[in-house]
Amino acid sequence: MNEHEVFKELESLPTEDLNPATANLDLMTPLEIVTAMNREDKSVAFTVEKALPQIAEAAKMAAESFAEGGRLIYVGAGTSGRLGVLDASECPPTFGVPREQVVGIIAGGYEALRRSIEGAEDDENAARAEIERLRVSEDDTVCGVTASRRTPFVKAALDEAKLRGARTVFVCCNPPSWEAEADAVIAASTGPEILAGSTRLKAGTATKMILNMISTAAMILSGKTYRNFMVGLMPWSDKLRARSRLVLSMALDMDYGEADKLLEEAQGNLKAAIVMRIYELNYEEALKLLEANKGRVRNKNTEY
Repeated sequence: MNEHEVFKELESLPTEDLNPATANLDLMTPLEIVTAMNREDKSVAFTVEKALPQIAEAAKMAAESFAEGGRLIYVGAGTSGRLGVLDASECPPTFGVPREQVVGIIAGGYEALRRSIEGAEDDENAARAEIERLRVSEDDTVCGVTASRRTPFVKAALDEAKLRGARTVFVCCNPPSWEAEADAVIAASTGPEILAGSTRLKAGTATKMILNMISTAAMILSGKTYRNFMVGLMPWSDKLRARSRLVLSMALDMDYGEADKLLEEAQGNLKAAIVMRIYELNYEEALKLLEANKGRVRNKNTEY
């Protein structure tokens, strides 16, 4: 696609439009600027709400991939790519999953996380190479993320993933076009930004919300929580070690000392600690029960 064709395509995208409410942005006071931003941001949650059925379908697909030993793989460029990598990086400490279970691919590689490498978004061969490098298969869910809907890197990655039998999800912030071929299409049309074309603003906020929903819901469906507690979190810092004891004390209505003792007996395993207390089991017995229940502390058939 040449520059004229790209120009015509961008010209048709709502995220590139001029926002009439901020036509005099450069003349505004600091308070007026941030007030305008806040006013526009208020619309994002309502826009995302319209795509909830598609977001739920994407989460279900990711959970199915996890059950099959597969992965959730985000692919994006620029802000979209960084948000995918961010979401992937937060899953291991939050849910206790292996680092390779949720993966983020960004056009331009690691360096693009720290500085803009905008030309990388046009490299379709690099996208296909990344999908090949990861050995994507029918067990995986590949989620392409692009605010504009047109990013060649993302399109090529999804096309390659589909050829390999993977489940595919497409997240964008404009009305969909070619990406309708994905198994789930999440189009949160956020409209014109306060700064025309700067999709790190409303579109970025919408994208962050959507990715949060996909990964979190998929982990909940996979049994990584008990009630609304993070019982898979990894105690890798003082804060997380304290949070482990807080979760245990709140979930089982015990004081810090009791929670600390129980967690020590459970070798730091929150799930095991909860099962030990509920069923009056030792650590090894709790692990066996968790294994029999596919890692879930409870399901719809349990009474506690």
